[in-house]
Amino acid sequence: MSFPKDFIWGAATASYQVEGAYNEDGKGLNVWDVTTSVNGRVKHNENGNIACDHYHRYKEDIKLFQEMGIKYYRFSISWSRVIPDGIGEVNEKGIQFYSDLVDELLAAGITPLITLFHWDLPYELYLRGAYGNPDFPQWFENYTKVVIDAL
Repeated sequence: MSFPKDFIWGAATASYQVEGAYNEDGKGLNVWDVTTSVNGRVKHNENGNIACDHYHRYKEDIKLFQEMGIKYYRFSISWSRVIPDGIGEVNEKGIQFYSDLVDELLAAGITPLITLFHWDLPYELYLRGAYGNPDFPQWFENYTKVVIDAL
C-alpha cells in the first residue's frame, strides 16, 4: 500500500498544546486554562501555560519546519486569544499573532491550514452554558467572521 501522489504531508498542532502565553497580550482564559489550574486534576499538574512557547518562538519553529521539508502546517486558533470573552471585543494583539504566523508561513513556502476550534472554548462561554446555550451558533459565527476577515 502506498499514499497517492497528491497526498498532503505536513505537521499539525493545537493552540493550547503549543502556544503558551496563556495570559499575555490580552488573551482570555479558556476551559483548559481553568481545568489545568486545579491542583491534582491533571497528572503532575501539567498545563499549557508555557507549552512549546510557539507564541514567542513561531519564527524559529517555522525555520525548523523548512529544514524538515514541511510544506503544510495545520494549526488551530485559540478563540480566547482572538476574542477573550468569546463574544465582544476583538483582541487585536491576538489576531495579529495569527496574521503574523500566516505571513511567516507563506514567506517560508509553507501552506497554512487552519482549524477554527480545537476544544479550547473561552471560559466565559462555558459559564454561559457553552454548546447548550441557544446563542452558541451565533457566537461561533461571529468568531469565525473575525478570523476569516483578518486572515
